Amino acid sequence: MTATKATAKKATQSKTAEVQKLRIRVRAYESKVLDNSVKQIIDTARRFEAVILGPIPLPTEIKRYTVNRASFIYKDAREQFEMRVHKRLIDIVNPNAKLIEALTNLSLPSGVDIDVKMA
Repeated sequence: MTATKATAKKATQSKTAEVQKLRIRVRAYESKVLDNSVKQIIDTARRFEAVILGPIPLPTEIKRYTVNRASFIYKDAREQFEMRVHKRLIDIVNPNAKLIEALTNLSLPSGVDIDVKMA
């Protein structure tokens, strides 16, 4: 009975080892620029007939700052600023070498940050 469990465990481990995922995390300050960049990435992946999961919108990161308008007398006069960082997640299942090369050669607009990880 333990031998069948061991073989079943090895079979499931080999199946999970075969599936590779390319996880792409895209960040930008402007949502329109971000969506255009994600569309470019997806179009490139579809050209190579890859299985794509996403784009999945991640929560927007909001950084708020409060600054005094005057340095000495007018303590109550303040300005408030915020920066919004929009994020998207794309998973590509079993990417081939040509697809990875095409994604690295892809030119995206400035202000778009990309993190690529193999999972």
